[in-house]
Amino acid sequence: MSAKQTHRGTHKANGKKVSVEFIAAESPTAGQNGAGFHPCQGLYFSPTDRPVHTAFIAAHYNVDFSEHYLAPLMASRGYGFLGWNTRFRGNEGFFLLEHALIDLGVGVRWLRETAGVDNVVILGNSGGGSLMAAYQSQAKGVTMHTTPGLKLPTALDDLDAADFYISLCAHQGRPEVLTDWFDPAITDETDPISVDPNLDMYNPANGPGYSAEFIQRYRQAQIARNHRITDWCHSELSRLESLGHRDRAFNLYRTWADLRLLDGSLDPSNRIIGRCYAGDPKTANYSPRGIGLTNTLRTWLSMWSLRDSWCRGAEHLGRITEPALVIQSDADTGVFPSDAEAIFQQLASSEKALHMISGDHYLQEPNDARDVAADLIQDWLQAQL
Repeated sequence: MSAKQTHRGTHKANGKKVSVEFIAAESPTAGQNGAGFHPCQGLYFSPTDRPVHTAFIAAHYNVDFSEHYLAPLMASRGYGFLGWNTRFRGNEGFFLLEHALIDLGVGVRWLRETAGVDNVVILGNSGGGSLMAAYQSQAKGVTMHTTPGLKLPTALDDLDAADFYISLCAHQGRPEVLTDWFDPAITDETDPISVDPNLDMYNPANGPGYSAEFIQRYRQAQIARNHRITDWCHSELSRLESLGHRDRAFNLYRTWADLRLLDGSLDPSNRIIGRCYAGDPKTANYSPRGIGLTNTLRTWLSMWSLRDSWCRGAEHLGRITEPALVIQSDADTGVFPSDAEAIFQQLASSEKALHMISGDHYLQEPNDARDVAADLIQDWLQAQL
């Protein structure tokens, strides 16, 4: 691995000084580009007053986790924390799971070989939950299939498994969360305004509250939409390849339409009803903002497809036998109690715990939510170690 330290500084957390080091590294399947950009980058937070024996690594499919909010808090408690980014940060439309896992492996290896830690803790936060679960799963032996038209890189066989797994306010998987948020009322995938009023959750004639019949029909239509897009991607790949081309991009609209956003009786929690991560759900649903907005055909199949993607959580969580902790905030407007319970049940760990805490998705409220989470993690780890 080629890596270089380009900056070291300090940061204060809980009145303690912590070290912050910028790490840039090449990947076995991607080198430094002409402009000097390394595919793997992150910030390593660590205490300045003691050696580090245990360190966390956290990453996401496309969100920059280098300055993760838990990093300085865990460093002030004596741990290392690598907020890590793969080549796909800010580049969701070209995501391929196999290469993301290899980039994660660079970070885990850096912790062991350069930072010199004894124990590595995988932190799967938010959308990154299933990504980190996939890493731990495949580090124990590759079971995933390749993205159509590509080959699995041999570097997947060299991943180094972590010692602990923590799920924090995490979705079950990428295909699962997209399908839960899908608007099945769209009638034309190329027209973001098209709508079938009989399937429209924002049509007052349908609710809220929503009837059991409408909920069942709605959920089935969400799954059917996912499968239709998958079928089209396979068909379009075949058409393009017959014409001598490899792939193409397309847009995906209307992904803020989970019935739980407007109906608090579904998966009840302390969340604010009528809000999503992007504000008003209906406004967000008809805006050009949302997960999966831009894809290539292969990215859809790699990340979002219920049928083809290896970014589903259950397949990977069922291979994790290391001690595991699941933490879920009770006022999250996009991850719900049933998600945390499903993750907890799917984990194969014999030593595992599930905790609900007060807070929103990012633990910005209440004021002590992040410290509560950090203390909970510290207490759990101390008991394990």
